[in-house]
Amino acid sequence: MTVSFKEHGLTVPLTQGQIYFNYCWLRDNCPSSFDPQTRERIFDICSLEENPVALSAELNIDELVVYWANENHTSRFSLAWLEKWAKPSIRDDVAILPRSLWKSDHSNKLAKFNADTLSTNRTKLTQYAHALIVDGIALISGLENSNQALTRLANLLGNIRPSVPGDYFDVRVHLDPVNLSYTASELELHTDTPAEELPPGIQFLHCRSNTVKGGVTVFLDGAAVAEDFRQSNPKDFEILSTTKIPFYYEHDNFDWRSRQKVIELDDRGNVSGLTISQHMADVNDLPQKELDSFYPALLRFGRLLRSKKYQIKIRLEEGQCIVFDNHRIVHGREAYAENSGDRYLRGCYIDRGELRSSYRTLVKKQK
Repeated sequence: MTVSFKEHGLTVPLTQGQIYFNYCWLRDNCPSSFDPQTRERIFDICSLEENPVALSAELNIDELVVYWANENHTSRFSLAWLEKWAKPSIRDDVAILPRSLWKSDHSNKLAKFNADTLSTNRTKLTQYAHALIVDGIALISGLENSNQALTRLANLLGNIRPSVPGDYFDVRVHLDPVNLSYTASELELHTDTPAEELPPGIQFLHCRSNTVKGGVTVFLDGAAVAEDFRQSNPKDFEILSTTKIPFYYEHDNFDWRSRQKVIELDDRGNVSGLTISQHMADVNDLPQKELDSFYPALLRFGRLLRSKKYQIKIRLEEGQCIVFDNHRIVHGREAYAENSGDRYLRGCYIDRGELRSSYRTLVKKQK
């Protein structure tokens, strides 16, 4: 069997049969196009004055050799490598893991780790990153009562990602609060900072002290609720997953605004998360006729989020840190008696992409 030439590409005899490859794709992905040290592409296909065309090509034992017309260049492709791309597919990714959607019974299954162990045991660190991708939440214990403890924990998976408050934020009663979380009031179920164009990904809340009456934190798997909602209310699901609505976070020295979809979908159509926050929802500016269908959909979904069958409640204690996916895990807080003690949580964020990067790297090193 030999190579056959077409107008825009050629066919190669592989184990799956005669497989077609586009000329531009082949030239673009020539092994010489990548720097061996940085692994980055160093060839710009747009620099060619004419589109790539094969002058000739041949099979040489275990490789395809292509001699290009209009440029003095030869490409050599491993047939084993071409086999991997015989059918269109997304590049293999160990960080694309099937998520474990959970409900209220997850309280007994919550992934738990010790901070010191995570810093010294690569296997445990890998399991921790795995839990954040699969479950979206984990509880860490054994943190010292210092600012540095949170930084060290966050840096195990990535760099601190600044948000509206800066690198860190302090959840406690403020004399002049710019956010409801800085009061003792109840916080409705929400995701953080939806007014940012790209809301932060992984959230850390380190409990420094908690001696007040009340203040229990509520968590639920927004993806689990949304997938159930897709089944029970498909038309409403479509509305909430395709319609962008305005959010804002405005005070004297800042004015953040964005438009987000309540239900986020990934490239495969799966629910990747939610963006929901009543206390940061701007005046809805959709046409009034559209609101006739949007509001009923939002209300039905919001009521489902309030169902106890999805919720777990955690009273964070000093030395614990709850870590969760801010795009997937919806959280809230019960009100607490301000003068009954002290409640102080210090928080920060890293990117979801950085979590996955760290997980991929950890898996490679274990192999």
